[in-house]
Amino acid sequence: MPKRILEGVVTSNACDKTVTVLVTRRVMHPKYKKYVNVTKKYHAHDEKNEVNVGDKVSIAEAAPISKTKRWVVVANDRVAEGA
Repeated sequence: MPKRILEGVVTSNACDKTVTVLVTRRVMHPKYKKYVNVTKKYHAHDEKNEVNVGDKVSIAEAAPISKTKRWVVVANDRVAEGA
């Protein structure tokens, strides 16, 4: 079974080797048939501490690393500040 890959924005990198990624997806409401933005935060492993707040990243599923970490940062698309 292939691993899931999600894209999101880093909201926190305060912990060592851990980042918090906010993932937003659009889902149709079952009753009202309107698209709604659903957000969820994931803790992801960042081995080299190279990701900063505001960066767009891709995270992939992994074996459990800690109590809350089940994702690993695989790609970092830096967002230019003030550009």
